[in-house]
Amino acid sequence: MVYYEQMTQHGFDALGDEIEALKKKRPGLIKALQEARALGDLSENAEYSAAKRDLRHLESRLRYLGKQRRYADIVTPSDTPVVEIGKTVEIRFTDDDDVDTYHIVGKPEADLDAQKISQASPLGAALLDHKPGDTVTVDAPNGPYAVTILHVALTYSGNQRAD
Repeated sequence: MVYYEQMTQHGFDALGDEIEALKKKRPGLIKALQEARALGDLSENAEYSAAKRDLRHLESRLRYLGKQRRYADIVTPSDTPVVEIGKTVEIRFTDDDDVDTYHIVGKPEADLDAQKISQASPLGAALLDHKPGDTVTVDAPNGPYAVTILHVALTYSGNQRAD
């Protein structure tokens, strides 16, 4: 059984950009490997081992990204104020009144530093299918907490449009 991973079009395109960048690096790594091989004794050649390792890592990353793209299920968000993959959500944490904004994305795209949370994360899962004004309980590993949805925006390639 093949499992398809949901992601946004923006995330799918970012995978393609990374693949292209890695493909451009490949000839340089192959050349470095060839030059290191020409130095002789491969058993004690640190340059050869490092070049071989670097090329192996690049090839492995290319295979991984290729599989992610092949099994991607690109989600197009609806033009409604309901939280779903591809939407930006502004929430208020009820315990301390902090307000944060997150972009709901598929698991391969999640990046907390960039305010992108997966729909499978405790917060993302709790927010799904809710609207502004709803207060939801998040079942987090350190205990439950509540958040109120303030605003939901439809996002296209990083540009937001308010619903």
